[in-house]
Amino acid sequence: MIHHISISAQNPQHVAQVLAEILNGQAFPFFPHPGSYMVFPLDEHGTGIEVYPLKTQLIPGEGDDQCMFAEAATSSGFTATHAAISVSSTQEKIEQIAKREGWRVLRCNRESFFDVIELWLENKVMLELLTPEMAAQYLAVTQPENLQKMFHNS
Repeated sequence: MIHHISISAQNPQHVAQVLAEILNGQAFPFFPHPGSYMVFPLDEHGTGIEVYPLKTQLIPGEGDDQCMFAEAATSSGFTATHAAISVSSTQEKIEQIAKREGWRVLRCNRESFFDVIELWLENKVMLELLTPEMAAQYLAVTQPENLQKMFHNS
């Protein structure tokens, strides 16, 4: 169970508000790091997405100190980090919101296993959104017995 992930964005507050709309949740300021926000779909798992300013980095603390925030000199905004997230929103709602924001959105099939909707936040960070029917496809493929069959037969 992944309880939360973090991403960075050029406009963290706006991205958090749009994600809250798609996730049917709420966005809150993330008090440990000013200018950052936390989005919660308000589900029973405590699922969340932290949205940091674009150049934010997490770096290890020294000794017994926890991680610290730092700012990179530059950032392209592109990253390999992404997440597949089940949402209650329909494909149509996601597409309407993306169109309004001017963000790339595309329904894709992942190697004939399951479909996702690629939503490109600020056209830089990709989230794979799974509507209820897509989530059912994903869960069917990723059941332990199916994963064992897939990877032991290849």
